[in-house]
Amino acid sequence: MPNARVERRLTAILAADVAGYSRLTGMDEEGTHAQLKERLGVLVDPKITEYRGRVVKNTGDGMLAEFGSVVDAVRCAIDIQHGMAERNNVLPPEKRIEFRIGINVGDIIVDRGDLFGDGVNVAARLEGIAEPGGICISGAAYEQVRDKLPLVFIDRGEQTMKNIAHPVHVYTLGGNDHTLQMPARIEVTRSSPGRFRIMNRYVAGGLVAAVLAVVIWFANDAVRGLPGWSAAPRLSIVVLPFANLSGDPAQDYLADVITEELTTSLSRIRHSFVIARSTAFTYKGKAVDVKQIGKELGVRYVLEGSQQRGGGKVRISAQLIDAGTGAHLWADQFDADRADLLEMQDEIVTRLSRALQVRLVEVDAARVARTRPGDLDAEDLAMRCEAMVYNTQAGTDDIEGGYNLCERALQRDKHNVRALVNLSFKFIDRVLTLQSTDREADIRHADELVSTALALDPNAYAAYFAKAQVLLTQKRFEEAIVEAERSLAVNPSLVNAYSALCTASSFLGRPEKAVEYAEKAMRLSPRDPLLYVFHLEKGFALSLLHQDDQAIDWLHRAVASAPQWPLPQALLAAALAMTGREAEARETLNRYLSLSGTRAKTIAQWKGELLSDDPAFLAHAARIAEGLRMAGLPER
Repeated sequence: MPNARVERRLTAILAADVAGYSRLTGMDEEGTHAQLKERLGVLVDPKITEYRGRVVKNTGDGMLAEFGSVVDAVRCAIDIQHGMAERNNVLPPEKRIEFRIGINVGDIIVDRGDLFGDGVNVAARLEGIAEPGGICISGAAYEQVRDKLPLVFIDRGEQTMKNIAHPVHVYTLGGNDHTLQMPARIEVTRSSPGRFRIMNRYVAGGLVAAVLAVVIWFANDAVRGLPGWSAAPRLSIVVLPFANLSGDPAQDYLADVITEELTTSLSRIRHSFVIARSTAFTYKGKAVDVKQIGKELGVRYVLEGSQQRGGGKVRISAQLIDAGTGAHLWADQFDADRADLLEMQDEIVTRLSRALQVRLVEVDAARVARTRPGDLDAEDLAMRCEAMVYNTQAGTDDIEGGYNLCERALQRDKHNVRALVNLSFKFIDRVLTLQSTDREADIRHADELVSTALALDPNAYAAYFAKAQVLLTQKRFEEAIVEAERSLAVNPSLVNAYSALCTASSFLGRPEKAVEYAEKAMRLSPRDPLLYVFHLEKGFALSLLHQDDQAIDWLHRAVASAPQWPLPQALLAAALAMTGREAEARETLNRYLSLSGTRAKTIAQWKGELLSDDPAFLAHAARIAEGLRMAGLPER
């Protein structure tokens, strides 16, 4: 008999059980059973349905569910744990039912409605090590939510699990260890499905104006009760002297330079409060208690780090710490060649400061939103707006909620520069992502917002980047380059400005330069979750150079990371067709046409949206149009 084909699918698995169930049933078997049945029927099952999940089976003291999205699974788990906590508040501790929840994503076997395989087993093991009232997720699941949800997970490292062949990277959220309080319920802004929004401000010139963002880690609710914490200024930080772990005092110079340059760089963040180098260096060589430093200096955050030489390498490590709780909010580590150390010095500082600049805004915006959600001023709202704008994946609709926050900020303070700049991208994107119904009006609105921001603050580096994007919409590419370079002159860590440089260079018929800019951006932020914007920039520039095989490789990377984003799908379809891969080209084009964000569905529409009049670019645009025609895009 031939082997039957096994049904498999990639899915998010949620496993939950009751902590201490045997103890509870031992004290009151019928009461515990009735309470659990009520919780499942009134809270758990409806929440799973709300987040488009399916209960696979109940297991006596627990359950197994599946979701089509890891984000939905985590949101559901948070709502369940909040609902359980609210119900437990009225019960004595010994009678409380507390769930432990584990979440994994994996390729599983489906048989008669049940799920099997390592993906399920890992979720069950994660549930077993979760704290009562907490959530434990795998590294694979974490990668899917790290830049999409305003949560702070604690990194527990790799752990060996029973009957699981390989160690599993584990992240936890909440629980009775109180290392982290559960966040408030996440409200998700859902836009009408027919609305076309490709991405937020990451697209420039029909390609990308990327903001290389990093994953969000949010501050604890626990800080609210700490002495002096509420008085600490917004975005306040001290950069402690980096430690020299090499054992040679003569090597202190590099650690000191990094400390000084990071202090200077972080002071460029709007409304930041950075302790001066002279004060920070009084802690050099001393054992420090970050909580005590936070109280002494009146800061919310502490950055510490080290440099260590070994062989031909120097290892740089840094970590951002919550001065109120001592919790680690972010960390990075990388190696530099000793031979290139002087040349690498600026890149080391830029890489660290870029990540920290974005992180601090996100962390503090989340802290304010959670500790005083009903008392947000204009800057609070603008910071939340920026955090959402920076971290919305291409092709999703959630960005509109971020822009609404900017509009609310401007209602309270029409001179808020952060809100003016971020709101400008709403109108810029309508033009640069082929979705504007009134091009001239959108360009005018964007220009007015950016011009107002620059008039209020001539040092607003993000406004210079926004100005570069406005100039791209106006086909003023040389001027756009000047403004992008000006933004980098004010803040060398503004990596997203390289995207405007890439786009302008490509539209001016200088693809070699665009490749250089893209590669530099990727080198400065090599672990960024939004690297796909520069994958696309490089792929497009390589296609201009007729290096089609390499272009296809980079466009594939962009599509893999942002499957809902129409632009790389279209460019990839054209490139595949031009290299004779017609079947794959047609399949890619069909995906492009099926996306809700796709507006240019004919050759005529595609040509009508061209932003450059450069002869070299127009020649390549004709080649792209021919590739799309070969892939099956109709003329009209």
